[in-house]
Amino acid sequence: MSRYVHKSHNVSVLIYHMVSPAKYRRVVFDTEVDAVLRKVCLGIEKRYEIEFLEIGTDRDHVHFLLQSVPSYSPTKIVRTIKSITAREVFRRAPKVKRQLWGGEFWGKGYFITTVGRHGSEEVIRRYVEKQGRSGEYETLHQNQMGLFDQTDD
Repeated sequence: MSRYVHKSHNVSVLIYHMVSPAKYRRVVFDTEVDAVLRKVCLGIEKRYEIEFLEIGTDRDHVHFLLQSVPSYSPTKIVRTIKSITAREVFRRAPKVKRQLWGGEFWGKGYFITTVGRHGSEEVIRRYVEKQGRSGEYETLHQNQMGLFDQTDD
């Protein structure tokens, strides 16, 4: 489950959905490789500020639901995960390296998107829009906003 990450000057909840295919979209994820990948990800959690909320392997690609901190860009997160998991899967499951002709583990591409903790963009948009306004001020605010919508003739 995601959590608020408290740092000295900020609090954040940054959740990402990342998908990465195996090189050549080869079918390399079986139960053994899945187990190795999960263990490696636990090690990444200990060394980096990346928490894996879910990991779902399909035969030729992996979905990660993860949480990180603002100082890590999405690119840095992807690069960290792909480089460490590739090296360790090849080391711990050598059959995969043979399946991929001794080349790279991951394909060059990936997909990453942010995931809202509290709901859709529209829910957040309404929440932000209502900040600082209670019922008595809402009418005033709407009236003031109406002034800006009028055009001079």
